[in-house]
Amino acid sequence: MKNINYLKRINYTGDLAPSFEVLSALQKNHLLNVPFENLDIDNGIPIKLDTDLIRTKIVTNKRGGFCYELNGLFCELLSSLGFKAKRISGRVWDKTNGYGAEYDHLAILVEIDGQLYLSDVGFGEFTFAPLKVETNTVQADERGDFLIDTCKVDGQEYFRVSKIDNGLKTPEYIFSLTERALNEFSTMCQYHQTSSKSHFTIKRIVSIPTIDGRVTITGDLLKIKKADKIIKEYNLQNEEIFKRDLKDYFHIDLSY
Repeated sequence: MKNINYLKRINYTGDLAPSFEVLSALQKNHLLNVPFENLDIDNGIPIKLDTDLIRTKIVTNKRGGFCYELNGLFCELLSSLGFKAKRISGRVWDKTNGYGAEYDHLAILVEIDGQLYLSDVGFGEFTFAPLKVETNTVQADERGDFLIDTCKVDGQEYFRVSKIDNGLKTPEYIFSLTERALNEFSTMCQYHQTSSKSHFTIKRIVSIPTIDGRVTITGDLLKIKKADKIIKEYNLQNEEIFKRDLKDYFHIDLSY
């Protein structure tokens, strides 16, 4: 029943036998139906790394979440379907401060027929399909071109995933292949809910991709993009309009 409700939440009705094609379809459907959002943080509601609580929030109450919730729960779904999936730690790139601390981001590694894939439904603007953990090969995705290579940070070897735009490589985050338990992310999950240095505490963020664009609320600004063009942008003048647009564009009802 858990899987049935979860699959219904992401509007997935296809094959479930573990394969790259099924993983890709599950990831894309998840991204298109479950928004990235920090509304609990903005409203001072604690987020606990408890899969039952997260499942109720995302599946039952049709909310979104941030990486610890989205990828944490998606990894559980993949494992229950027979995928060889594990949670890993990522350190997100910031052009001002460099890479974040360990456990700054939760991502997923999936092994299929001996090949490792990086799967991520909790990073905001990222790939629609999993990326091969294969170095120095540009991988084309519906959301752009990406490259995985290796680097050394703080004396440790990492894989680094970057997006390539017009020949310019911009790091997204670094990661290792070490499997992590969900509770290992608790300290950084708390940090991102409470620290003034976390970008999640600065303003509310709600964002979801469309097939050819993205809809995002940042603070009181709603922006709709198609391809690389902004086709609509306006200020949410009051909470009534904010809640209306939450329902219209993200299908979120905060009354749950």
